Amino acid sequence: MEVHNGEGMELALATSANITNEDTCVEVDIEEEYTFPAKDGPLPIFLKFEDVEYKVRVVSKNLMKAAMVSVASHLRMEQGSYKKILKGISGSVGPGEILALMGPSGSGKTTLLKTLGGRLGGDIKGHISYNDTPYSPSLKRRIGFVTQDDVLFPQLTVEETLVFAALLRLPTNMSKQQKHSRVDAIIKELNLERCRHTKIGGAFVKGISGGERKRTSIGYEILVDPSLLLLDEPTSGLDSTSASKLLMILQNLAKTGRTIILTIHQPSSRMFYMFDKLLLISEGHPIYHGKARDSIQYFSSLGFLPEIAMNPAEFLLDLATGHVEDINIPETLRCSLNPEEFSMQVIKFLQRKYKTEVEPEDKKENQQASKAPKHLRLAIQMKKNWTMNWLDQFVVLSRRTIRERSKDYLDKLRLAQAIGVAILLGLLWWKSKIGTEAQLRDQIGLIFYICIFWTSSSLFGAVYVFPFEKLYLIKERKADMYRLSAYYASSTLCDLVVNIFYPIIFMVILYFMADFRKTVSCFCLTVFAILLIVVTSQGTGELLGAAILGIKRAGVMASLVLMLFLLTGGYYVQHIPKFIRWLKYISFMHYGFRLLLKVQYSGDLMYNCQSKGGCQSLQTSPSFDTIDLNSGLQEVLILLAMALAYRLLAYFCLYRRISITSF
Repeated sequence: MEVHNGEGMELALATSANITNEDTCVEVDIEEEYTFPAKDGPLPIFLKFEDVEYKVRVVSKNLMKAAMVSVASHLRMEQGSYKKILKGISGSVGPGEILALMGPSGSGKTTLLKTLGGRLGGDIKGHISYNDTPYSPSLKRRIGFVTQDDVLFPQLTVEETLVFAALLRLPTNMSKQQKHSRVDAIIKELNLERCRHTKIGGAFVKGISGGERKRTSIGYEILVDPSLLLLDEPTSGLDSTSASKLLMILQNLAKTGRTIILTIHQPSSRMFYMFDKLLLISEGHPIYHGKARDSIQYFSSLGFLPEIAMNPAEFLLDLATGHVEDINIPETLRCSLNPEEFSMQVIKFLQRKYKTEVEPEDKKENQQASKAPKHLRLAIQMKKNWTMNWLDQFVVLSRRTIRERSKDYLDKLRLAQAIGVAILLGLLWWKSKIGTEAQLRDQIGLIFYICIFWTSSSLFGAVYVFPFEKLYLIKERKADMYRLSAYYASSTLCDLVVNIFYPIIFMVILYFMADFRKTVSCFCLTVFAILLIVVTSQGTGELLGAAILGIKRAGVMASLVLMLFLLTGGYYVQHIPKFIRWLKYISFMHYGFRLLLKVQYSGDLMYNCQSKGGCQSLQTSPSFDTIDLNSGLQEVLILLAMALAYRLLAYFCLYRRISITSF
């Protein structure tokens, strides 16, 4: 099999051959086995795909139509309703080549790219081989995938983004200094020196430009020397100069022995001639596959000639969409053309010509091509081990989490909220007493409000973590960067450790202003009880966020859960009807409130001493009808068990949801 790149380089697989790179004037001798590139370069991948088809189930959302048919017939319609996205696409690409997937929007370019990268599940038909072997999980870490939307943490700088990726993805036999040197080399290679210490930025954070973001995304993937680099619309949103520079970088990457495939919509003329191969897709069908430079000649041979000077890409896209206003068309096609089906007739003609004239030759060449050497077929099936052990992954992810969430952890507004609310409550309940039933009821109300405040802030602070980081997590899990358990543990513990300081500051201010029991043990137990409520609330929020992974829906569900726990907490309603009493046993606010009451009012405390009957035990108060103040602190064990159970459930929900999208 021969592989040609845009500079005329030819790679021949044989028992004895020579490879000459005209750009570097270096001659490499191959004896018995293919050895390009050098041992420290990426593993060569020869990618072939034949008759690739993909279809998705179409679910009708027309409720009126669904109401008019029976449930059984509706289900039968759903089961048989599919839409074909890819309709028999074939092609090939090898090391040193750039294959461009072109076509109008909705033609199936991105779907094909994801299919070739092993990132699409579902009903896929056809044959795809990598060095003549089918796709396997061992290929995950040999494939770099740059999405159209740059999925990068906005609070990290360019250098931090690449350093953390290097620490997680590069092999353990490399020292930290070598990994940092690798990052420096990538930054220089991609011309990112000017912005290396600038934040990535996002919708609400000022950061680097679009071209710099795209180059950072590419650097993120090429850190580990991927053999196959896939890019989805890498020039989207860039000006022509930036796009051309980016493509020149991709050309240099291809010369190192990488196989590169990219989707692109409408490149400039200069960019178009940088491609080695072109696959033109129209409505899921291929209408051209071959050298990019030969595409215009092919369509000219069919009778399609531009009447005015046109960008080659614009000419090809006009053909792919059937718009031929400024293009001469074959006489035979013009004679049979129906004006109402003008575009469709052109597209069908091109699809038919490709199917009968081009595709058979392509398939014949692929079948006659030499197979990849045995050692390449074996090497591609060897799964790379984790680059770091679990503990090292946890440490690196914890550092990145703290750095990325530092703005939230050290939020001045959040600190001001905790201090401000504590002072306000302290003033409202200044030197509160428990001498009478009314005074006791007031102080109990303060305790319940403390539960509400820290439950709501902790619950809503945790419920959005996984929905916000979903895209980053899916991307990194698809690349097998780390174990999900290491990510979850680092995320949970970082949030937990940092967030315990706010309740402590809150209680230090409020406790003495409200004149709670002034003993060291009581103060420490009160703070401990608040922290238990915070920890359990965070676990509940994480569970809801991991189970839903949608920002709006997670927020709505958190509001419903908070309302449920608030109503069953034991302050508004103590004597709940039996048929719904079970709700309070799943409410951690119920146990947290009871725990705080026991901490504050256990012992031989008396009240109502000025009444005619004399002093009475606090236990006789109607406020404690359902609570035995001296029954021990079993609520501590229940809250700890809830906190652990919620987090375990959150992890399994997250694992299940992420596994569905991470193939």
